[in-house]
Formats: sequence, structure tokens, C-alpha cells
Amino acid sequence: MTDMVTITGVFQGQIRQMEGDGRPTGIYKEPVREAVAVDDAGLEDDHQGDPKAHGGPDRALSHYPAEHYAAWSELFADTAAMLRPGVLGENISTTGLTERNVHVGDVFRMGTALVEVSQPRQPCWKVSHRLGVPDLARQIAESGRSGWLYRVLEPGYVGPGDVAERVEVADHGYTLARLWALRNETRPDREHLEFLADLETLAESWRERFAQRLDWLRRHA
Repeated sequence: MTDMVTITGVFQGQIRQMEGDGRPTGIYKEPVREAVAVDDAGLEDDHQGDPKAHGGPDRALSHYPAEHYAAWSELFADTAAMLRPGVLGENISTTGLTERNVHVGDVFRMGTALVEVSQPRQPCWKVSHRLGVPDLARQIAESGRSGWLYRVLEPGYVGPGDVAERVEVADHGYTLARLWALRNETRPDREHLEFLADLETLAESWRERFAQRLDWLRRHA
């Protein structure tokens, strides 16, 4: 398991109008050159156009594995020139950490900040709109290559070239890839749903989804 990687990119964005749509968005992020402050509201000077769907303590930072871009570039060759770190609206970019080796509840020291994985990232329609690929958000979700979100346990500073060190591994064994697989299964095992519906380190919105799924399975047994 990879427990220490270099942060190759840190991105923040101001509110702009979505091209061709006009609605406010913070998806257009730019790389920072120096370390910036981070707290439970996210990176300093990083903004969201829709605070109800983005941001908040359980969505303070978003992380997307840089290695996924090669797969999307191969699948969507016409858009390959645009598919580079930062374009999906992430704050943190690394190589070596993916949904297959990161768990909900893992704790990382990033620069001087301490963060905890809170949930997989749910891809937004804006990534499809920005890149002109109508089903990109759906394909990201179905593939499980969606990245993930953090809550901030200790404020600090993070910048490109800093180390992201995993200092605590969640002992339950549920990787982010496994969560996506369970969410996409038609009839997942109820024991998994029961556990995840009560997993305190998992963001409330995801716990509620698993609880609702469990209730549906019980009613349709």
C-alpha cells in the first residue's frame, strides 16, 4: 500500500459563469505556486458556485488521481488535449493513490494540514458540460474512478511539492472502489449496507444512501 506520495498539483478557483450555460461555477481551477491555507471550509480563495452541492465540512477538499487522465484521454480522444490535472475541478493531484488503495476514514498529513477521507466524490454534470462529453459524469461514476473528498481535522498549509503521508489506515477494509461497487450493485449484501449506514467516518449523505438501499432491500426481500 502506498503511504507517502508527492502532491504534484494544488488547484483553486474563483466563481465564473459556466461557458455556454451561464450558471455560476467554481470548476475552473488554476494551479497555485506556493502553499495555501486550508481549514474545514477548504482551500483559501477556493470557491463553489453551488454551496448546497459542493463544499462544506465533509467536502472541504477534493482529490483526483492524476493517473486516471490517461484512461479518459484514450476513451475520449477528441477531448484528450483538455484532460489534464485540475480540469475536473479537483484541489489535490497525486500519482500513487487511487480508489483501490484508499479507504473512507484514512487520515493523511498533507503539508501541515491533517485531513480525513470522508466519501467518494460524486461527479457533477458540470464536468460533462465543460468537456463537451455528455455522459462523462455517468462514466466516471460507473467506473469508480471519481476521486474522493476530505474533511479537515487540523488546519494548515498545503502546496505543490508537499508530501501527502497516510498516518492512519481505516481498519474496516472498505476502499472507495468497494463503496462504488456496492452502490452500483443491484442487490448488494445487506451486511455491507448495515455496516456502511452506521460508519461514522463516512459522510452523512452516503450513509443515508446506503440506509435507503437497505430499507428497499428489506421491503422487497
